[in-house]
Amino acid sequence: MGAIMSSNQQNAPPTREKPGTIVVALIQMTGQASKARNVEKAIARIAEAAAAGAEIVCLQELFAGQYPCQSEDHARFDEAEPIPGPVSDALAEAARRHRVVVVGSLFERRAAGLYHNTAVVLDADGNLAGMYRKMHIPDDPLYYEKFYFTPGDLGFRAFDTRVGRVGVCVCWDQWYPEAARLTALAGARIIFYPTAIGWLPDEKQAYGASQHSAWETMMRSHAIANGVFVAAANRTGLEGKLEFWGASFLSDPNGNVLARAEHDKEETLLVECDFDKIDVVRTHWPFLRDRRIDAYGDLTRRYRD
Repeated sequence: MGAIMSSNQQNAPPTREKPGTIVVALIQMTGQASKARNVEKAIARIAEAAAAGAEIVCLQELFAGQYPCQSEDHARFDEAEPIPGPVSDALAEAARRHRVVVVGSLFERRAAGLYHNTAVVLDADGNLAGMYRKMHIPDDPLYYEKFYFTPGDLGFRAFDTRVGRVGVCVCWDQWYPEAARLTALAGARIIFYPTAIGWLPDEKQAYGASQHSAWETMMRSHAIANGVFVAAANRTGLEGKLEFWGASFLSDPNGNVLARAEHDKEETLLVECDFDKIDVVRTHWPFLRDRRIDAYGDLTRRYRD
């Protein structure tokens, strides 16, 4: 497929007991100030994607609000919710109603004073297949996430769903080959990366193309090194001082980009993924076979002094 979905497509979604080829949808949206409007729009996009044949849908990072971490503002903690909570319940209902697996990224209130950047995986019956708490937490200009989020404590995981075993990491995790490797070793056939990354407008002309290229190249390398599909759903549009660069994409296990969204508009990508290709690629490029796990102990050290 590899095509951009139009909103008037109305094909009935296929049902597969043991999927080989599945249809993935990546939803790229702008973020509004109203949580209710963001959630309403996401639910509508899930419905459209399912009607067009999607079997698993991934939303962008923290889709229910505008990106909260451009400043250190205690009032933004009011946007967080428990899991289960209103937003995760709405996603679960959409998954159940449309018989589609949903990956959603949420601002989780775990307890008083304890917050996470958390992704939920909701199976096609609406039940929670699992959740992943973002492990790598950045602290950069306009990305003050360490103020808001406690590092995840669930490890790198994969989850059994109606469309097969899938893994999720979140945004900053995408720069770490260890995260992709451990998620793949947990059995993930596809790794989703809900994302919120963009340009600082005064740096875009000088560094924008290079920054975007590095971002995409890094995740394509995870696909190649691990023999898995990799999918990134990014925000788009201007929020405060950040211009989110969109360009959501999906890579096959050879690192080929099967579909890519535009930088500057809302889109839903529908992409057909043949999971049977994973075994073919891993047989011809047997990186997992040839790993020297006996020699990697120093990876648990911060640095080899």
